[in-house]
Amino acid sequence: NSGFRTHIGRVTINLAPADVKKEGPSFDLPIAIGILSVIGDIDPQKLTKYAIVGELALSGEVRRVRGVLPIVLRMKQENKEAVIVPAENADEAAVVDGIKVYSVKTLQEAVQLINGQYVIPPYRTDLQHIYEVMSEYEEDLSDVKGQEQAKRAIEIAVAGGHNILMIGPPGTGKTMLAKRIPTILPKMTLEEALETTKIHSVAGILKPREALIVRRPFRAPHHTISDAGLLGGGAHPVPGEVSLAHHGVLFLDELPEFHRNVLEVMRQPLEDGYVTIARAAGTVTFPSRFMLVAAMNPCPCGYYGDPRRECRCTDRQIQAYRNKISGPLLDRIDIHIEVPSVRYQEMASLEKGESSAVVRARVVEARKRQQQRFKGRRKIHCNADMTSKDLQKFCQLTPESQEILRMAITELHFSARAYDRILKVARTIADLAGEENIRPEHVTEAIQYRVLDRQYWM
Repeated sequence: NSGFRTHIGRVTINLAPADVKKEGPSFDLPIAIGILSVIGDIDPQKLTKYAIVGELALSGEVRRVRGVLPIVLRMKQENKEAVIVPAENADEAAVVDGIKVYSVKTLQEAVQLINGQYVIPPYRTDLQHIYEVMSEYEEDLSDVKGQEQAKRAIEIAVAGGHNILMIGPPGTGKTMLAKRIPTILPKMTLEEALETTKIHSVAGILKPREALIVRRPFRAPHHTISDAGLLGGGAHPVPGEVSLAHHGVLFLDELPEFHRNVLEVMRQPLEDGYVTIARAAGTVTFPSRFMLVAAMNPCPCGYYGDPRRECRCTDRQIQAYRNKISGPLLDRIDIHIEVPSVRYQEMASLEKGESSAVVRARVVEARKRQQQRFKGRRKIHCNADMTSKDLQKFCQLTPESQEILRMAITELHFSARAYDRILKVARTIADLAGEENIRPEHVTEAIQYRVLDRQYWM
């Protein structure tokens, strides 16, 4: 269909190395080009500088494939001079500097390009333009009416990289708040954007003409998701939601409604920042460093503690509902915050709250302090990652602060796991305030964000 005649009879194709399982249509175009070079339609010497990837339709059209960005990055490491990709993949391929990218729509174009009969300049992507145009968000934190305490808790969570759980009746703005968390995260660096785009490219969900993901991902899977959907899987492993949220936010709404086994398998990526999937086709490791944001109702009916509506649940039902979330998972959530119903005066108010840009500026300053504190530490990026040894070094308390924390543990019946979490959050509050030392008011505020650790809270 492309005007070439294969008159050499049977053709045997060897894809080496043999022990690596091959899958996908990415080899179609290079196989066709290889055959044409054997029969003399292409000069084999001219092929040496090119890497080639693409699916080939029966009509000779070159179609888009998954995973082009990581392929081009690898070809650059292999010192290839140029790469030929489908036209629909050209934008993502061209973000890689130091290798020429040529886009083709048909097999004929590819052959003519290699033979020098079809002269086109390398494809270019304007990264500066992408950052200027695509890094802005439609949502803004100022859109949310009221909920100043919840906004404050979210700012602290983002500044220190803490996971957060919001508890409140339906309609109080938990989802609205969660969707605006990416807007106050620091803007993505090029390295973070490339990592995130690679994952989305491999998953096959990169939009056409989308060169680079420069906005923090926000993933909100439904509570019926399977563990394979969350972690990743399949005969040929593809990234799951925890990896698609890499460098962004994973939002789990109605947290107790998720299957217990689904929540439990999430503990490993939360702890390690990556997920390993073993299948017959091989073992694959995907990065999964994300901020976990969860939301739940206080009880099955949703109205426990709401002054406007009466709760219909028994104490046993409420306890059973909350027990669906295991202690080990709660161990990995530093901040628990109540999100109460919004008062009419706040809903009717025309006064705008702080914008995302204003809050993000404070977050960026707090993150800079943490980068300086943990300079040279590969596994620690922010306060939430601190180990027990780090807490002893960076979270020393004054006698007054120690007394406040002692009273919280004994009189408010906080669990033992709350101690480290309070110290980490207090360290972040101090960073936001520009303080080197943790003051008593920082500890007092951090104590407020451990709702589920209070044994009297029902």
